[in-house]
Amino acid sequence: MITYQDTVLEEPKKLLTGKELILASKKYAVEDRQKSWFYTLSTLAFLILAFVGTTLDYHWAIKLVFSLVSGLFIVKFFVIYHDYLHGAILRKSKVADWIMTIFGIFVLAPKTIWKRTHDHHHQNNSKLSSGGIGSYPLVSKEKFYRLSSKQRFTYLAARHPLTIFAGYITLFIFDFNVGSIVKSPKNHWDSLIALVFHFAAAGLIYYFGGLGALFFSWLLPFILAHGLGSYLFYAQHNFPGAVFAENKDWDYAEAAIQSTSFLVMNPVLNWFTGNIGYHHVHHINHRIPFYRLKETMVEMPELQTPVTTTLRPSDMIACLKLKVWDPAKGKMVGL
Repeated sequence: MITYQDTVLEEPKKLLTGKELILASKKYAVEDRQKSWFYTLSTLAFLILAFVGTTLDYHWAIKLVFSLVSGLFIVKFFVIYHDYLHGAILRKSKVADWIMTIFGIFVLAPKTIWKRTHDHHHQNNSKLSSGGIGSYPLVSKEKFYRLSSKQRFTYLAARHPLTIFAGYITLFIFDFNVGSIVKSPKNHWDSLIALVFHFAAAGLIYYFGGLGALFFSWLLPFILAHGLGSYLFYAQHNFPGAVFAENKDWDYAEAAIQSTSFLVMNPVLNWFTGNIGYHHVHHINHRIPFYRLKETMVEMPELQTPVTTTLRPSDMIACLKLKVWDPAKGKMVGL
């Protein structure tokens, strides 16, 4: 005689939300100090070697390769710099502070302006009332049509693809530095140092190496790094499916999940961008080191179904077309 035992099915585990989700993520916000130093020093070394490679007397095609690699290592070190200023890695290290301070000046993103605007961005991600500080401005469709012609032009210019991909000039030179000096020279003296250093270095490279050296060793790496970085930052918060809210309806955890994309990239670009594509994980807890973002997503079910985008041309065009928030449709739309 065959008998059957009753099988008790377990109820599916309830997904965490809000503060509970943020608290659960804290177990991943612990750095491996040796790993942090390894990534910092090795990336810095490779960046220096790539820069030196652009100055050697090779065929221009080889210089081009070194130049592009140099730009990608600027991106990678920027993610490390970004994590340091979030307190995710190398906290209370005076040596790290010196390295990061110098790098911030080198990359035209001094600590004072970057930390102030980026911290504001994290605390106001996807708020329509944030004013675009630390992010690209976004208003509702109704508010856009109430703007003056000049205000509409300024708004659309800030979100234009040329503005985004020319981030070297528009965002890093003018917005971060020239704009900061004009608004508050006492508080952003390091922006003046960054500009003086940047153009003095460019002048010296041109004087000793000529136009070719200036292009391959200095201009192209920054154009690539800042252009890629500007677009990544844009696509992480301006994508089909992103949700925006007024201040009274805003929630930090919901904004991280619903208003921040998972930007899917190939392993090489994931490595060069320091896993920054796992951006929804980063916004849940900015103290999680970049090298633990993937691990966090794999182990937390709540983070495994984000809205995704890619660097495929069709997805990039879809992101760049978005101009305003339409509350009636509950989504971003073009004009």
